Amino acid sequence: MLDLEVAPDELKTMLAAEGQPLLLDVREPWETTAVGFPGAHAMPMGEVPGRAYNELDPEERIVVICHHGVRSLNVANWLRNQGFEQAQSLRGGIDAWSRDVDPAVLRY
Repeated sequence: MLDLEVAPDELKTMLAAEGQPLLLDVREPWETTAVGFPGAHAMPMGEVPGRAYNELDPEERIVVICHHGVRSLNVANWLRNQGFEQAQSLRGGIDAWSRDVDPAVLRY
């Protein structure tokens, strides 16, 4: 089984390879508008239980993204409990991504 969290540099490697994971951004709309994550599917955390089964594939690798990694960890854990066995959280969130991988992504 995959680790529950993935480091920013690991995600960078995944995104450069074939068979990329689905990026699930669980931040609020004002956050995704202020600082986007290219290619991510926006689904605020509070909407995940009502939308996950309609919009996500339980067989697909999913990397959940939020601001600092707390919401995404909770969502990844919830998804795993619902049968989405390849769900992972981006450790440190988009803040760590900006700091460690892409400084062009604004920090807020």
